[in-house]
Amino acid sequence: MRGPCLFLPDPGYLSEDQFVSFPKGERAPRNSPAVIGGNLSPGILLSAYKQGYFPWFGEGDPLLWWNPDPRFILYPEQFNISKSFSRFLKKTEFTITLDTAFLEVVLECSRAERPFQDGTWITGEIIEAYQDLHNLGYAHSVETWRGGVLVGGLYGVSLGSAFFGESMFFKETNASKTALSGLVGFLQRRGFSFVDCQVYTSHLESLGAQEIDRSEFLTLLRKALKEPTLKGSWKTLVNT
Repeated sequence: MRGPCLFLPDPGYLSEDQFVSFPKGERAPRNSPAVIGGNLSPGILLSAYKQGYFPWFGEGDPLLWWNPDPRFILYPEQFNISKSFSRFLKKTEFTITLDTAFLEVVLECSRAERPFQDGTWITGEIIEAYQDLHNLGYAHSVETWRGGVLVGGLYGVSLGSAFFGESMFFKETNASKTALSGLVGFLQRRGFSFVDCQVYTSHLESLGAQEIDRSEFLTLLRKALKEPTLKGSWKTLVNT
């Protein structure tokens, strides 16, 4: 039987090298928060990702951690580029960068309007926490530009050969899809195993993402974490 939401005491600030155990992921609730409490310091955030958890809560809510079942992931080699989008990429004026405007991407994601969603989970607390992870070399952004103007992008966390996507935004048609295409190409060249998209969306399904059982996801995650983490700025690695 899978248990209810459990309480995680706040241990105070944990550095990136410190670890805290979350409840065994296989026993977490399928479609509701699994853990409440703790904080968003680097040690806790990285510990959570390593165990299949991610934070998701609204302004004024307690800190909630999720480990859903099924899990929604994208294998880089299965990224689905339609013929029309392939033609678009060949003629577009968009340019792509990595880790060039991390904070701006996160802020734009926090402002993006999303169907059936009231407000944003990208609170000031979240923004500060992921900026800290970026400064430590674990959180990364992909930017789409047109003529020096940021028109789309995404951000997430990298550990081992796994990339945990957090959010994306666009101000022009295909701008976020272009950022995702750039990320997927980069990850494939670097031998990454999967992108964790967390929960189902029809848009990402159309691009090749798929739902898998949480038990399978956790097995893939444990394998991915055996690989070295590409830590540090990815800014100069965009074409490698």
